[in-house]
Amino acid sequence: MTTPSRRLNDRYELGPTLGRGGMADVVRARDHVLHRDVAVKLLREVNAVDRERFEGEARLLAMLNHPHVVSVLDAGVDGATPWLVLELVDGATLDVLLAEGPVDAARLARIGAQVAEALTHAHDRLVVHRDVKPSNVLLAAEDRVTLTDFGIARVAGSEASLTMTGQTIGTAAYLAPEQVRGEPVDAPADVYSLGLVLLEALTGRREYEGPAVEAALARLQRSPLVPTSLPPGWSGLISTMTAMQPTDRPSAADVAARLRTLAAGPPGAGAAADLGTTTMSIPVVPAGESRRRRRTPVVVAVALLAALVLAAALRVAGGAGDAPASAGSTPSQTPRVKPVADASPTVKASATQRPAPSTRPSVRSQTRQATSTPHRAKHKQAHRKHGPGSHGPRKHRPHRR
Repeated sequence: MTTPSRRLNDRYELGPTLGRGGMADVVRARDHVLHRDVAVKLLREVNAVDRERFEGEARLLAMLNHPHVVSVLDAGVDGATPWLVLELVDGATLDVLLAEGPVDAARLARIGAQVAEALTHAHDRLVVHRDVKPSNVLLAAEDRVTLTDFGIARVAGSEASLTMTGQTIGTAAYLAPEQVRGEPVDAPADVYSLGLVLLEALTGRREYEGPAVEAALARLQRSPLVPTSLPPGWSGLISTMTAMQPTDRPSAADVAARLRTLAAGPPGAGAAADLGTTTMSIPVVPAGESRRRRRTPVVVAVALLAALVLAAALRVAGGAGDAPASAGSTPSQTPRVKPVADASPTVKASATQRPAPSTRPSVRSQTRQATSTPHRAKHKQAHRKHGPGSHGPRKHRPHRR
């Protein structure tokens, strides 16, 4: 490594080392022109590939301007050592926080939403980070997030990458399956990596551990094991983020919106309620199916007592076949419940055991038929007393014109 002078470009006075990455060191420095502290990134070993990647990071960062993306302020070469001047973020990285154990879900939702917003900004400009991991997420005061280290980033849809052709590069524990297979990498790879980071933060353990090669290949053999015991809304979100096929994953913008909902809403808020946390075997009927059933005509001939018992039972169950997983649940909540999209066979099987679909209109229909039974009984009694065609004495009123 070429040792740079203590002052770069006669402007930046180098100070203590802040961190070491795969190819560069980051040191604290003082900008003697603007009188502020900055971070200076110095390339350790100068070779053609690393230099191209280092210079490419500077160009890509210059394309980005977002509160949660580290800002590049200057760039240059000192002797044979390229350097970048970056925004200084006073704080620790996310991996320091993860070392303390599982992170509170609401706090993690706020942190994750900021990372997703940074990725959204990059993806909108066709920049793919390709190395989303805890050590590249900086946390300042009040958990203000800055996404750093775009050293192996690339422009999506471009054959010219900042790495060697055909090379799989990144951190093994957080690679997306398509990265492991050496396939073209686009924005969904960043979403997958963020999903693994969120899962690790919630559970307190890394999903794919072990040596780099084994950890990388493990995700080709199985999807992440997402516990259903996670707080409401998380299991469904992380499962979609870590889907094996890139086209099955949500965009970073969708992830940011759902995490904001989880951070701000009450328990259970979010785009994918986790019905896996309940032991009830009765699935929630999608809202569209409930509405269709309400419009279906129902004719049931039952006795009055049976109708009243059935009506009471349906009222207790909440109507429309909803599983009583939580108090006060309504059909309006069901569009967010993705994990039970395959539950319709169970609903169909349970429907065959009842004389009528369990909907509120059917209760009213049964009640009208049941309550009409006393009237038919009185009519039959009058028929026997007065003979056929007779309905007993009636008062005749003159017609009014």
